[in-house]
Amino acid sequence: MNTHFFSDMGVMLGRSMRHILRSMDTIITVTIMPIGFMLLFVYVFGGAIQTGTDNYVNYLMPGILLIAIASGISYTAYRLFLDMQRGIFERFHSMPIARSTVLWGHVLTSLVSNSISVVVIILVALMMGFRSSAGILSWLAVAGILALFTLALTWIAAVAGLTAKSVDGASAFSYPLLFLPFISSAFVPTESMPSGVRAFAENQPVTSIVESIRKLLSGQPAGNDIWVALAWCVGIMLVAYIFAMRVYKKRV
Repeated sequence: MNTHFFSDMGVMLGRSMRHILRSMDTIITVTIMPIGFMLLFVYVFGGAIQTGTDNYVNYLMPGILLIAIASGISYTAYRLFLDMQRGIFERFHSMPIARSTVLWGHVLTSLVSNSISVVVIILVALMMGFRSSAGILSWLAVAGILALFTLALTWIAAVAGLTAKSVDGASAFSYPLLFLPFISSAFVPTESMPSGVRAFAENQPVTSIVESIRKLLSGQPAGNDIWVALAWCVGIMLVAYIFAMRVYKKRV
């Protein structure tokens, strides 16, 4: 491994972040849709949805954050595809740098940009009445879960970006991910769903992640949900990472 791995990775991260800062519309686009969903569900559908809570925005928040992240990672696939098409990877590999840092630069950029989107959405939610009794440790746990979720989806995005044949194909993979929160406990309790849908909703990754974050933000013990959520996030991240690295070595 290159002895300057971390400094090389810092340079690649800086390069990708400059692209983000020069095109802030990507972050704006990522945040507008989840905020729109939040406004729609709280002020239009909220009165008709029975969740057993007085503050629906509190119930809604975890799912909205996951939708924002699922939307944001599509830009990682898009930027990776463009770098592949333009031969950027080959240019960097002709330099004395650690090869994997080029890919890690995109992944860490996704983590930073999605963190910005999450903060913006939480600020909007606070103006809508969101309140949390969580302590600092619970907030750190929430941040950790969201970071792992972001990394897991970003490595999936890396596979899509490296293997796509077109710009549309590079980002289209994220559409199914955006629907997963809707078939979970993010918007309504799973008990209200038909048996077949309920079985899927209760056993897919998003529900355990949503329930963990919801309990942490309300100051309650997360119980087994947090371990299931961590297992899903770490498992998906490791599998996606291995596939991404194999594709990266094969394609570049």
